[in-house]
Amino acid sequence: MNELIKITTNEVGEPTVLGRELHEFLGVKTLYKDWFPRMVEYGFTEGKDFNPLKNEQVRFEGNREVARELTDHLLTIDMAKEICMIQRTEVGKQARQYFIRVEKDYNSPEKIMARALRIAEKELSTLKLDVERMKPKEIFADSVASSQSTILIGELAKILKANGYETGQKRLFETFRQDGFLIKRNGSDYNMPTQKAMELGLFEIKETVITNPDGSIRVSKTTKVTGKGQIYFVSRYCGGFKEEIA
Repeated sequence: MNELIKITTNEVGEPTVLGRELHEFLGVKTLYKDWFPRMVEYGFTEGKDFNPLKNEQVRFEGNREVARELTDHLLTIDMAKEICMIQRTEVGKQARQYFIRVEKDYNSPEKIMARALRIAEKELSTLKLDVERMKPKEIFADSVASSQSTILIGELAKILKANGYETGQKRLFETFRQDGFLIKRNGSDYNMPTQKAMELGLFEIKETVITNPDGSIRVSKTTKVTGKGQIYFVSRYCGGFKEEIA
């Protein structure tokens, strides 16, 4: 995949993007120091959606080389996508589609398994275990349990299918409704997690505040599967390993 905007990683290896690089790519005329706080007002949280960074930039002022400290931010791909949507520009749409591809690539079954294997290898070097004895789904569980990332239900459907459970996004939504994990009654909370599912920690609800062209405001809600939920549903529908749900 061609790199439209440079992708970095955080301390746990999740894909991220620098705020200043996104700001530059989007061609925003407002200074970054004024623009970024406005973006945060759309409902983003420090420590969850972004983390501040201090970068040193060296410039020539006359004949002198001067080092300036710049404040930057490390953004999650989710936050970057939503900022692109807020811009309502063609370049914003292009960047958002790029981040969607980055996220899908990161959450592909192959990449999840690759990360799991790396985690397993580190553990094996300490515990001196034989990696060949570990079943793929055990490795998957170790990987997800150590990750704080959430994924969409459609992406979970791909993981389940890769582990032998025949399903797709539409079918998995129906399964979750029938099994009591998503609300099936018609209304504003249709397809939202049930109280039971939320208490078990299987889902998170991502809320996005969107300003419409006419100035009105609407709140978009997206159901995402937690790391704990990923382990639980793979265990429930594919079998192969057990995970206690407290």
